Amino acid sequence: MKILKPFIVLMILMVSQQAQAMPSSFADLVTEQRDTVVNISTTKTVRMQPKTPQQRGGHSPFDQLFRDFFGQIPEQERHALGTGFILSSKGYVVTNNHVIDGADEIIVKTSDGKEFKAELIGNDAKLDVALLKIKAKGLQAVKLADSDKLRVGDWVVAIGNPFGLEQTVTAGIVSARGRVIGSGPYDDFIQTDAAINPGNSGGPLFNRKGELVGINTAIYSRSGGNNGIGFAIPINLVHSVFDELRKTGHVQRARLGVMIRDVDRETMEALGLENKDGALVPQVQSGSAADKAGIQAGDVIIAVDNTIIKTSHDLPIRIARLHPGDKVMIHLIRDGKKLKIPVTVEKMPDDHVSSANKKHAITLGLELVALNEESKQNLDVRVKYGLVVRQVQPNSPAARAGIKRGDVLHKVNGHVLRRVSDLSDIMEKTELGGSLKVLMDRHGNQAFSIIRLPKDSTK
Repeated sequence: MKILKPFIVLMILMVSQQAQAMPSSFADLVTEQRDTVVNISTTKTVRMQPKTPQQRGGHSPFDQLFRDFFGQIPEQERHALGTGFILSSKGYVVTNNHVIDGADEIIVKTSDGKEFKAELIGNDAKLDVALLKIKAKGLQAVKLADSDKLRVGDWVVAIGNPFGLEQTVTAGIVSARGRVIGSGPYDDFIQTDAAINPGNSGGPLFNRKGELVGINTAIYSRSGGNNGIGFAIPINLVHSVFDELRKTGHVQRARLGVMIRDVDRETMEALGLENKDGALVPQVQSGSAADKAGIQAGDVIIAVDNTIIKTSHDLPIRIARLHPGDKVMIHLIRDGKKLKIPVTVEKMPDDHVSSANKKHAITLGLELVALNEESKQNLDVRVKYGLVVRQVQPNSPAARAGIKRGDVLHKVNGHVLRRVSDLSDIMEKTELGGSLKVLMDRHGNQAFSIIRLPKDSTK
């Protein structure tokens, strides 16, 4: 018994320490942070297309007759719910971009039941964040954590508005980090088993200290409900863009100017690498920041400053945290030797529509981005410049003109398009009811169409 006694005492101490590590309640955290969480409701007016006997996706000789018979296409209001959190006591609120995308009206409801009409300050579709502002006083803002320190197995708490049930609290652990779910080029999600449901989008994910570690964004579900797999954007990935959204309304991204891909076994053996870590550079864009710094095709980038690059997906995520003009140290392998090359990252070509020109994109019914080297290869186009069509709004002027997703608008009214602002400039000079003569590249083939603008800017 004397021999076992110290062992029993040690076991009791270990159990006691484990019990302390597992929280008995999150009540204090919820009480302290509930006022930082807001509910968001949106209203969007959509035009409902009456059904016709011709439902084959093409144009019918009876379309015009049908439109004349039915007259104005009826409108319908659609409502959506989401969650957000207070970033600043000055009234700035953050949520997901997909929560407010296309909304005509955004209402923010605070924990005390007060409702405020919100102004959209700026948004970033690639990171799926939006910055709103409300005119309110006495707001409590969240405290930001260092999400890079978050570990798999750490406890996290979500507060949100699932299915319209306000101030719902769920808890779980971090199931994984760095998840890629195919939502965009900057996928780097925190996976959690804390219950995340429709309506939680845009809400905060807190650590045990009540600090914000992520923004709840997506779920993996076949039924539409919670399956124990939810995803949140790490706050370290997005917090650097908030100030930029506040100042300019959009995010100006940095880039190196390289094409990249993963290192496969064949490449590893051919280059004499020890492992498949890093991002292989098969091409460097002429005149880019990487080209000026001396990065070459065939280099393998293994780190940016002190951040290790394990796969090619890691590199754009790391560069996304920088701003044009920032200096970084690129660590790479060339001909079996490790090198360090300082690079001043440059501005990525403009791929946004400014607030002043958003009405033109809405008028046409197009979502556009500037053509770059990657999209040239993916779309197999011949033109050097143009605007890539990412989305076409159904029943819009562009849709009626036969414009399709993946088309590259090269010239409009004889003017070459290099940036989205080039189209906006042309639109400024085009009267309502006029037309745009569009020359485009459709997967390497030339195509021509005429977009007829509506006489009423609201249509």
